[in-house]
Amino acid sequence: MITIAVCDDENYIADQVKKLASDFFREKNMEASIVCFSNGKELLKYDRKIDILFLDIQMEGMDGMEAAWKLRSQNFKGFLIFITILKEMVFQSFEVQAYDYLVKPLEKEQFARTMERLLVSMKSDGEEKLFVQKGYERSLISFADIVFAEIMDKKVYLHLASSEVVDFYDRIENLEARLDGRFFRCHRSYLINMKYLKSYKNGAAYMENGEEIPVSRLRSKEFAEVVLQYMKDWRS
Repeated sequence: MITIAVCDDENYIADQVKKLASDFFREKNMEASIVCFSNGKELLKYDRKIDILFLDIQMEGMDGMEAAWKLRSQNFKGFLIFITILKEMVFQSFEVQAYDYLVKPLEKEQFARTMERLLVSMKSDGEEKLFVQKGYERSLISFADIVFAEIMDKKVYLHLASSEVVDFYDRIENLEARLDGRFFRCHRSYLINMKYLKSYKNGAAYMENGEEIPVSRLRSKEFAEVVLQYMKDWRS
């Protein structure tokens, strides 16, 4: 699921961006959740992850540039796209690592070109992501958001940090090959993200979300070694 935020004090612009984004990802058969804000203060209070942010530069009170500075100082890592009527403001956008800008009045073709480029960037940026296809729908899931995966009746269930569970048909061997070294197959039916491992005892891995995952006897020795290696490689 891709999370999109739109922040603009003109409701008709926010509604237009929401529709354009919704239509774009629907055509790509990708799920997108869109939330709207009417000012920078509302946006800064939002405490959930945002993958793509459309932000109006000129707003009453806190303008978009100030909001962007505050977000980046809070370690916001999402793609930032400014909405503006003043092209000269764009030069300042580089200071807050803006991906692109859209000039009002918005045009569908311009929007689509920006989103096509952004989608390619999302697939190749530094944060590893897993593409999941379920029927005609596709989702983009960050490795960092996956707590563990289990397989039941030929279906994989991804348990995410948000408590959401994403299911799709695949073999666990295929999934294991697509993930990286932070994941360990501790059981024939389970892959866990070492980032969320809280403790290990009596043949079970205890995850930070409260789940207890079995560790097979044949993998217990290797698991102990992997825990130490992970702490060295990923938490250093």
